[in-house]
Amino acid sequence: MTQSTNNLAAYIWSLADLLRGDFKQSQYGRVILPFTLLRRLEGVLAATKPAVLTEYQRIQTLNLPEEAQEKLLLRATGDLRFYNLSKMDLATLGESGIKDNLESYVQGFSKDAREIFEYFNFTEFIGQLNDANLLYKVVQKVRATDLSPTAISNHEMGLVFEELIRRFAEGSNETAGEHFTPRDIVRLTTALVFMEDDDALTTPGIIRTIYDPTAGTGGFLSSGMEYVHELNPQAVMRAYGQELNPESYAICKADMLIKGQEVGNIKFGNTLSGDQLHGRHFDYMLSNPPFGVDWKKIEQEVQDEHALKGYAGRFGPGLPRVSDGSLLFLLHLISKMSEEGSRIGIILNGSPLFTGSAGSGESEIRRYILEADLLEAIVALPTDMFYNTGIATYVWVLSNRKTLERKGKVQLINGINLCGKMRKSLGAKRHVMDEDDIATITRAFGEFKVIDARELDKAPVQKSNRGRQSENGKTEQPKTFSSKIFKSHEFGYRRITIERPLRESFQFSDERIAALRFAPRPLDAPMRWIYAEYGQDWTDDTYGMVQEHAEAIHKYVKKHCSGLKEKQVKDLLNQKTWLDQKALLAKARQLQQAIGSDRHDDMNVFEDMLRATGVKLDTSEKKQITAAVSWKNPEAEKVIKKVHKKGTAADPIYGLFAVDGKVVEYHSDGDLRDHENVALDPSRPVNEMNEDYFAREVLPHVPEAWIDGGKRDGKDGEIGIVGYEIPFNRHFYVYQPPRDLAEIDADLDKVSAEIMALLREVHS
Repeated sequence: MTQSTNNLAAYIWSLADLLRGDFKQSQYGRVILPFTLLRRLEGVLAATKPAVLTEYQRIQTLNLPEEAQEKLLLRATGDLRFYNLSKMDLATLGESGIKDNLESYVQGFSKDAREIFEYFNFTEFIGQLNDANLLYKVVQKVRATDLSPTAISNHEMGLVFEELIRRFAEGSNETAGEHFTPRDIVRLTTALVFMEDDDALTTPGIIRTIYDPTAGTGGFLSSGMEYVHELNPQAVMRAYGQELNPESYAICKADMLIKGQEVGNIKFGNTLSGDQLHGRHFDYMLSNPPFGVDWKKIEQEVQDEHALKGYAGRFGPGLPRVSDGSLLFLLHLISKMSEEGSRIGIILNGSPLFTGSAGSGESEIRRYILEADLLEAIVALPTDMFYNTGIATYVWVLSNRKTLERKGKVQLINGINLCGKMRKSLGAKRHVMDEDDIATITRAFGEFKVIDARELDKAPVQKSNRGRQSENGKTEQPKTFSSKIFKSHEFGYRRITIERPLRESFQFSDERIAALRFAPRPLDAPMRWIYAEYGQDWTDDTYGMVQEHAEAIHKYVKKHCSGLKEKQVKDLLNQKTWLDQKALLAKARQLQQAIGSDRHDDMNVFEDMLRATGVKLDTSEKKQITAAVSWKNPEAEKVIKKVHKKGTAADPIYGLFAVDGKVVEYHSDGDLRDHENVALDPSRPVNEMNEDYFAREVLPHVPEAWIDGGKRDGKDGEIGIVGYEIPFNRHFYVYQPPRDLAEIDADLDKVSAEIMALLREVHS
């Protein structure tokens, strides 16, 4: 923002001085924004309004339908798409009856312009201003501000609106970044999207469409139109968008109206739950969706579309976690790509790069994008670039008409140091990219070459002078710029599951079988307490009768076992629960008498020993007894799951081991289960890659491990689940060696000496 536009925005916002006391601070913007917009529209219409009024008088005698009248009146405006039929303006409203006059003046606008003020609830605020005797004063101050196109351009007016919204958002505790994107980021993203389209930039009269599903105040739409118009004044750009916030929607619609766009193409509502441009496809798409905003409110609609429509809808590849809907907007944009070719520029935080493991919704979305070869480049932006957050952000550039040299490849551009510090911060925005910074990135993108870390002529970060400064602090690394190019499959991997055999021991000791008096978790803890409190007095006839202690038990459960459900509490109070466990304990003691209480380190003989006792156990009883008397023991024998029939070939890599002339399969130990990521290589068979990796990276360390061949990818059916992530920081990480220990010791000695000197002063 230039100083002149900043000063103008500050002057307009000074209207708040009149509102203070009669309006809440959070309401200032709802008054200032529509009045500013009204003054701007008035300035735009000033030159053609006499002709419109003359034409209106003429056609009133023709008795034409309203639609035909509107067409004739729009012709009188020249290239504008709106008009005002009121003979009044802000200068002639007068003080007497100003409320009615102002409402009549606003009603004189054509339908599209009039609707803008409805989204501001302008009539309601006119009434409140009038009741507070402020309406005339506000109108007088607004009319004194020249907002005509000759005084301030459309671009500058857009900056003024953005600054007013930022002030409004700060005052009402809203998030300014949800309404508009800083212009330096808009300019960069726009350049990256348009620079590859020579036809749009050179062919006279060519028609293109531009779309923003999170339109905000229309910054991206305006920037796209301005960018193309600067290079090709004969090109025609048609703007489309959708916006959820009423004030932002109203300003965007007004901006498009002033620029001569078809404002019916700007829609109001939630893009994800209600796409109001369904079935439309666009040439260029630009978006800055909100960072890290959940989509819980529309979860059902999104899940229904994913489940019912699949790839015929917008969200076929997958759904990200509910806590962050950024990738839903990206899928939405991809669904809007035309067969002739489209280009997308979207700003995302770091989460979509790597969140979610193989098979997750996020990974499947990245997989779809990379395997469809849609991603051209990702640009890492400096931190502190946005009004509402200082987190790391990235520009993703996508296209379904890649040039030959880009096919199957992705460019990563590290632009985190391409910025300068702002003289005065605006919210969280402390850095700004100038034209040279933007040109550096766009040039690197256009050349599509690897650029090794190149030192930039940027001032070092100014360190805080607070507190004690180390004499031998870390040496600041030079600020660099670089670019790398990868094949798309290099971001992919196959997640294989590594299993290890279960080893268990068992022993029918008194201590272990005593635990069977109580049901398994979560009832075991409260049952132990109940037995300790009341069980000592139970006889065979009264065993487990705890109803008389129900109140005390409820109190204990509420305090110590709040996670128990009502049904589980009822089981606690049910005598049958106690009697069943007592009977099970008796069976365990029978087994103990037959088997003995010695320790056994081979779980494979457990079943035979149980059968030899003749004690009958149902499935539940057997499960409880086994859990009570057995434990994992790394020194025990491996537990065999299955002995395969003769003729089955041993395959130890996949868990089929030859033992004593038989092929056996072991139970796996879930606690020892691990996963390995094997890099994708389309030139080699999947099993060959998995097995080579397993032999090289796993077997030397865990000789008894095997690959779980049952864990297969849902799409290609091969062993291992495919995942994709883009570890941007890892690719550009520069190692910084730690300080020498001698330097650290010297600093500590000096600090210690200073502390001792201060202590001596205190004691003296």
